[in-house]
Amino acid sequence: MGAEDESIEQAVASRRERLLALRAAQELSNASESEESNDNNQEQQPQLPPPTVTEDDEQQQEEQEGKEEKLSMKFRNYVPHDKHLQEGKLAPAVLPKFEDPVSVPEPEPQPTEDPFLNIAPKKPNWDLRRDVQKKLDKLEKRTQKALYQLMVEQEKQNQLAEGDDDTNGVKD
Repeated sequence: MGAEDESIEQAVASRRERLLALRAAQELSNASESEESNDNNQEQQPQLPPPTVTEDDEQQQEEQEGKEEKLSMKFRNYVPHDKHLQEGKLAPAVLPKFEDPVSVPEPEPQPTEDPFLNIAPKKPNWDLRRDVQKKLDKLEKRTQKALYQLMVEQEKQNQLAEGDDDTNGVKD
């Protein structure tokens, strides 16, 4: 148990040192960026020797940088002072032009008919008419011929009746 506790304590201590070194390096980089942006001729802080970096530290830094690159800030209503953040400034939103609905004349309503009113049901005998239509056509022709013949006979009878009246009137 004692050996395990010591190895854990050593791992914790080494991790603490690495984190402190990373924080110091980050503070230095932030300080140098702020000095460049302000362009002040103030004294620079003494630089610390570069900390020893292990593979785990490099992986952590790469993950943090990857996260920072993925996070992109976008500003709509705020103008940032930092030059790096100004790249994320978005153009202001363009509002659509307002049209007063009262001033726009409404188009005349087109008279629309209800399509269901024009639908008429089929007559109940439509299928019978279809089946018997040929016979009805024949009968219609025969009926027309018969009416014509009746008219012709009536004309003949009228002419005979008139002819008899003429001959009878002359002899009298």
